[in-house]
Amino acid sequence: MLHYRPRQSDTGAITVPGVNALQPVAPVVAHSRIPGATDPTGAPARLGVLVLWMSGTLVAFIIAAVSVRTLSDTLNAFEMMSIRSAGGLAILLAMAAFQPELRRSVRINRMGLQGLRNVVHFGSQICWTLAVTMLPFATVFALEFTIPAFVAVLAVLFLGERMTSHRAIALAICFIGVLVILRPGLEGFQPAMLIMIAGAFLFATAAVATKKLISTEATFSIMLWMNLMQLPMNLLGSDPLFFLRLDLSMALPVIGIAVAGLAIHYCLTNAFRCGDAMVVIPMDFLRVPLIALVGWAFYGERLDTVVFAGAALIVGGVLWNVRGEAKRSETLRPAPARGVMQPAE
Repeated sequence: MLHYRPRQSDTGAITVPGVNALQPVAPVVAHSRIPGATDPTGAPARLGVLVLWMSGTLVAFIIAAVSVRTLSDTLNAFEMMSIRSAGGLAILLAMAAFQPELRRSVRINRMGLQGLRNVVHFGSQICWTLAVTMLPFATVFALEFTIPAFVAVLAVLFLGERMTSHRAIALAICFIGVLVILRPGLEGFQPAMLIMIAGAFLFATAAVATKKLISTEATFSIMLWMNLMQLPMNLLGSDPLFFLRLDLSMALPVIGIAVAGLAIHYCLTNAFRCGDAMVVIPMDFLRVPLIALVGWAFYGERLDTVVFAGAALIVGGVLWNVRGEAKRSETLRPAPARGVMQPAE
C-alpha cells in the first residue's frame, strides 16, 4: 500500500514498514500522530529538528549517489556494493559491541524470508548502482519515487491490503508520472531507465518482505542479516583483489558508500518521528532538484524539465494517498469515552 505507519521496534528505534536499513530509497509514506508533530492541542511541530533530520537525509542521498559515480571508473557495481555491505556490517558490529540489547535482538528466525528479502534487495541495489552510473542523477532519483506505487500493488496481491479508490487514483497519477519521465517512443527515452524501474520494483518486493519481518524481528537483526547475506553475493561479482585498485584519493567516496546508507535510514526515520508525512514527503522531494543541481554543476547534466514534471506527478500521487488515508483514519478512529483524560488536558 501507499500508506505506512511508523512502529516501535523491539530495539527501541522507530521503524517504518517497507523501509530497509541501508538502501538509498524513495520516500516512505507515513501518517500518524508522531511525537513532536502537531498534536490535538494544536502545538506546532518541531520544525527545526525536522529540518535538521531531513537535511541529513538529503545530504546522505547525495553523498551515496556522488560516491557511486566517483568510483564507477575504478570499480564495478558489485565491488561498490561489497564496500557498502562490508562497511555497514562493520558499523553494525561496532554498535552491537557497545549495546548488549542489540546483540540480544539478533535471532536465527524466519531465515527463508530473510534470504528471499536479501536476494531481491541485492538485485535492487545492483540496479540502482548501475542506473546512477548510466543516467542523470535527477532521473534516477525521480524514478525512485515509484517504489511506493509498486509496494501498493504488491501489498494488495500478497498482504491482503484493500485497493481503495484514493489508492487507485494515486497509482494512476504515479503511472502517468512514470510515463512522462520515460517518454516511450520519443527521443528522450533511455533504455537504462528500465534498469531503474526494475530496481524500484525489486526494492518494493523487498519492502513487502520487510513488512512481514518487522512483525517479529528487530530492525537491527534485519539490518545485520542483510549485510551478512549480501556481502558474499556482492563478492561473487567482484574481482577478488579489487581492493588493491583503491588508493587514498578514493577514501572519501569509499567512506561515503559505507556510511551514507545507514545515515539515510537513521535520519529519515527520525524525520518521521518529528513530523507527519504531509511535511516530510515534500521536503524529501527536494532531493530531486538538489541532485539535479549537483549533476549540472559537476557533471554537466542537463536540467530536464520533463523529469521534474514527471517526478512532481509521482509525488502528487503519493501525497493524494496520504491525504486520503488521513481522512480515512480520522473516520475510523473511535470516539474517546466520556471522562477519559485527553492529550489536550
